[in-house]
Amino acid sequence: MRMMKEEIEEQTREEELLSFPQTQQQSKLVVVGYALTSKKTKSFLQPKLEGLARNKGILFVAIDQNRPLSDQGPFDIVLHKLTGKEWRQILEEYRQTHPEVTVLDPPYAIQHLHNRQSMLQCVADMNLSNSYGKVDVPRQLVIERDASSIPDVVLKAGLTLPLVAKPLVADGSAKSHELSLAYDQYSLKKLEPPLVLQEFVNHGGVLFKVYIVGEAIKVVRRFSLPDVTKQDLSRSAGVFRFPRVSCAAASADDADLDPCVAELPPRPLLERLAKELRRQLGLRLFNLDIIREHGTRDQFYVIDINYFPGYGKMPEYEHIFTDFLLSLTQSRAILVAARGVSMQNFPCKNAEKSKNSSSCDHWPPGPLQKNPLCTQLVKNSAGLRCCSILLLSCHYFLTPQG
Repeated sequence: MRMMKEEIEEQTREEELLSFPQTQQQSKLVVVGYALTSKKTKSFLQPKLEGLARNKGILFVAIDQNRPLSDQGPFDIVLHKLTGKEWRQILEEYRQTHPEVTVLDPPYAIQHLHNRQSMLQCVADMNLSNSYGKVDVPRQLVIERDASSIPDVVLKAGLTLPLVAKPLVADGSAKSHELSLAYDQYSLKKLEPPLVLQEFVNHGGVLFKVYIVGEAIKVVRRFSLPDVTKQDLSRSAGVFRFPRVSCAAASADDADLDPCVAELPPRPLLERLAKELRRQLGLRLFNLDIIREHGTRDQFYVIDINYFPGYGKMPEYEHIFTDFLLSLTQSRAILVAARGVSMQNFPCKNAEKSKNSSSCDHWPPGPLQKNPLCTQLVKNSAGLRCCSILLLSCHYFLTPQG
């Protein structure tokens, strides 16, 4: 029965390959293996994405979780969003034995976003502030157990009501997106740990979803929780629960909003924020929920970070995503080919430290670094930071081969 299933899958794949234009069959196809839940597959692999991908020579192939991953493929890229320790172990082993394959994204890096205690720490540590604005995170407190102690803990921490309560675990499930708004000290006892409490920041009822796909950034507006006035606080009590604050139906892009509320965050500020987060998180597929403090123009707060979000809701996502996939394979091909060049000609300044890894922080200096082609290669090589590898990769990229 299993053999029959594998034969059917192989036949289906052959038919898909034959359906590509002849010019694309002659050039190398980009094969993307994907391991997604059925719900994620439906929302992400929409016909408009698969159609455009086909025209660009990209083939999406479902990964069978009941078969060894190494027996499937060969893949150029593995795209995944599954949870569980066993799956993480499978991917880590696959990455070690198949360094030629780009795994989006490394499982160990994704884990950082599964805990709201650590999720926003990199933003807080960044202390990002420039002429375009300041980015911070709301004051927050982690409650792991004992709901009865929450009022005292909140009082000692000096947090101001109302407070937003979010599940501590952010694994992409429906439950992890639920949140509550607690108006008074007494109602805090009704919350269910483990959770994170964040001070509620008035933001005009609008949040900005910042989608990041490699180097690309796309921002959309979403309706959010309304502002809470002092009068609201004095006459309201209890815990108000919300299954999910922002959703596709809550788009605020076409709404008639106050310009001060609707104005998008400055592009240069977002680009710097995204660049720093890509570097610190080691991720290339994520989004940020950002709010602007009501009454200000340049005070922003990151309130959530999600790995591999609902890109199907992002305008023109099919173009952005296919371009990203193609750029990855081009960069990977250059890096693999460059490893054949003698490393002795490009000694790493920190050779001993990075002898067995790509952990060196020295970036390519001089003319190569200033060359736009080399710069693009460096941008696309997230996770490969050894100056020697990048230097010789740029050298290979810029020197005629033959």
